[in-house]
Amino acid sequence: MQRQATAQWNGNLRSGSGQTSTGSGVLRDVPYSVPSRFESGKGTNPEELLAAAHASCFSMMLAKLLGDAEKPPGRIQTRATLTLAQREGGWKITRVHLDSEVSGPGLDTDTLNRVANDAKEQCPVSVLLKPGLEEISLSVRLA
Repeated sequence: MQRQATAQWNGNLRSGSGQTSTGSGVLRDVPYSVPSRFESGKGTNPEELLAAAHASCFSMMLAKLLGDAEKPPGRIQTRATLTLAQREGGWKITRVHLDSEVSGPGLDTDTLNRVANDAKEQCPVSVLLKPGLEEISLSVRLA
Protein backbone atom coordinates (compact mmCIF):
# COMPACT_ATOMS: atom_id res chain seq x y z
CA MET A 1 0.00 0.00 0.00
CA GLN A 2 1.31 3.44 -0.88
CA ARG A 3 -0.09 6.90 -0.24
CA GLN A 4 0.99 10.12 -1.90
CA ALA A 5 1.04 13.83 -1.29
CA THR A 6 2.62 16.64 -3.25
CA ALA A 7 4.09 19.96 -2.23
CA GLN A 8 5.10 22.91 -4.35
CA TRP A 9 7.21 25.79 -3.03
CA ASN A 10 7.61 29.12 -4.81
CA GLY A 11 10.32 31.65 -3.98
CA ASN A 12 12.80 31.90 -1.15
CA LEU A 13 12.14 30.68 2.37
CA ARG A 14 11.19 33.98 4.03
CA SER A 15 8.89 35.50 1.43
CA GLY A 16 7.91 32.39 -0.50
CA SER A 17 4.89 30.18 -0.11
CA GLY A 18 3.66 26.80 -1.17
CA GLN A 19 0.67 24.55 -1.66
CA THR A 20 0.23 20.95 -0.64
CA SER A 21 -2.25 18.36 -1.87
CA THR A 22 -3.03 14.75 -1.04
CA GLY A 23 -3.42 11.96 -3.54
CA SER A 24 -6.98 11.36 -2.37
CA GLY A 25 -7.89 14.96 -3.22
CA VAL A 26 -9.15 15.66 0.30
CA LEU A 27 -6.48 18.35 0.60
CA ARG A 28 -6.03 20.32 -2.60
CA ASP A 29 -3.66 23.26 -2.97
CA VAL A 30 -3.67 23.99 0.77
CA PRO A 31 -1.34 26.95 1.37
CA TYR A 32 1.68 26.87 3.66
CA SER A 33 4.43 29.38 4.41
CA VAL A 34 6.90 30.55 7.04
CA PRO A 35 4.15 32.65 8.70
CA SER A 36 1.80 29.63 8.83
CA ARG A 37 4.59 27.54 10.34
CA PHE A 38 6.22 29.85 12.87
CA GLU A 39 3.61 32.57 13.42
CA SER A 40 -0.18 32.76 13.17
CA GLY A 41 -0.32 33.04 9.40
CA LYS A 42 -3.10 31.59 7.31
CA GLY A 43 -2.50 28.09 6.00
CA THR A 44 -1.17 24.83 7.33
CA ASN A 45 2.32 23.58 8.14
CA PRO A 46 4.16 20.26 8.16
CA GLU A 47 3.86 19.86 11.94
CA GLU A 48 0.09 20.37 11.93
CA LEU A 49 -0.30 17.78 9.17
CA LEU A 50 1.92 15.35 11.07
CA ALA A 51 -0.12 15.91 14.26
CA ALA A 52 -3.34 15.19 12.32
CA ALA A 53 -1.82 12.00 10.93
CA HIS A 54 -0.72 10.88 14.40
CA ALA A 55 -4.12 11.60 16.01
CA SER A 56 -5.89 9.71 13.21
CA CYS A 57 -3.53 6.74 13.28
CA PHE A 58 -3.69 6.41 17.08
CA SER A 59 -7.51 6.62 17.07
CA MET A 60 -7.80 3.89 14.46
CA MET A 61 -5.34 1.61 16.29
CA LEU A 62 -7.18 2.21 19.57
CA ALA A 63 -10.49 1.30 17.90
CA LYS A 64 -8.94 -1.91 16.56
CA LEU A 65 -7.39 -2.95 19.87
CA LEU A 66 -10.54 -2.15 21.87
CA GLY A 67 -12.51 -4.28 19.40
CA ASP A 68 -9.97 -7.08 19.83
CA ALA A 69 -10.52 -6.79 23.60
CA GLU A 70 -14.29 -7.12 23.01
CA LYS A 71 -14.83 -3.52 24.20
CA PRO A 72 -15.65 -1.77 20.90
CA PRO A 73 -15.66 2.00 21.24
CA GLY A 74 -18.59 4.23 20.45
CA ARG A 75 -16.52 7.34 19.84
CA ILE A 76 -12.82 8.25 20.07
CA GLN A 77 -11.69 11.87 19.94
CA THR A 78 -7.93 12.44 19.96
CA ARG A 79 -5.90 15.63 19.91
CA ALA A 80 -2.20 15.35 19.08
CA THR A 81 -0.06 18.25 20.25
CA LEU A 82 3.30 18.28 18.54
CA THR A 83 6.18 20.35 19.95
CA LEU A 84 8.64 21.98 17.57
CA ALA A 85 11.62 23.31 19.54
CA GLN A 86 14.90 25.04 18.78
CA ARG A 87 17.76 22.64 19.42
CA GLU A 88 21.43 22.57 18.58
CA GLY A 89 21.57 22.43 14.83
CA GLY A 90 18.11 23.91 14.22
CA TRP A 91 14.44 23.19 14.73
CA LYS A 92 13.42 19.71 15.83
CA ILE A 93 10.14 17.95 16.58
CA THR A 94 10.77 16.89 20.17
CA ARG A 95 7.49 15.64 21.60
CA VAL A 96 3.98 14.55 20.76
CA HIS A 97 1.23 14.41 23.37
CA LEU A 98 -1.87 12.38 22.54
CA ASP A 99 -5.00 13.35 24.48
CA SER A 100 -7.93 11.03 23.88
CA GLU A 101 -11.49 10.80 25.12
CA VAL A 102 -13.27 7.50 24.52
CA SER A 103 -16.82 6.27 24.98
CA GLY A 104 -18.11 2.75 24.68
CA PRO A 105 -20.51 0.39 26.39
CA GLY A 106 -18.90 -1.56 29.21
CA LEU A 107 -15.55 0.17 28.79
CA ASP A 108 -13.67 0.61 32.07
CA THR A 109 -10.73 2.85 32.94
CA ASP A 110 -8.21 0.04 33.51
CA THR A 111 -8.92 -1.60 30.15
CA LEU A 112 -8.89 1.76 28.39
CA ASN A 113 -5.52 2.75 29.89
CA ARG A 114 -3.92 -0.60 29.06
CA VAL A 115 -5.23 -0.75 25.51
CA ALA A 116 -4.50 2.94 24.82
CA ASN A 117 -0.88 2.47 25.85
CA ASP A 118 -0.65 -0.51 23.48
CA ALA A 119 -2.22 1.60 20.70
CA LYS A 120 0.32 4.37 21.31
CA GLU A 121 3.17 1.87 20.87
CA GLN A 122 1.67 0.04 17.86
CA CYS A 123 0.30 2.91 15.79
CA PRO A 124 2.49 3.07 12.64
CA VAL A 125 2.95 6.84 12.97
CA SER A 126 4.16 6.39 16.56
CA VAL A 127 6.54 3.67 15.39
CA LEU A 128 7.90 6.02 12.73
CA LEU A 129 8.29 9.03 15.03
CA LYS A 130 9.42 7.42 18.27
CA PRO A 131 13.15 6.99 17.51
CA GLY A 132 13.57 10.73 16.84
CA LEU A 133 11.45 12.07 19.70
CA GLU A 134 12.22 12.76 23.31
CA GLU A 135 8.73 11.55 24.25
CA ILE A 136 5.32 10.42 23.05
CA SER A 137 3.00 10.97 26.00
CA LEU A 138 -0.63 9.97 26.43
CA SER A 139 -3.65 11.11 28.40
CA VAL A 140 -6.78 9.03 28.01
CA ARG A 141 -10.15 9.18 29.74
CA LEU A 142 -13.66 7.85 29.48
CA ALA A 143 -16.20 10.23 27.96
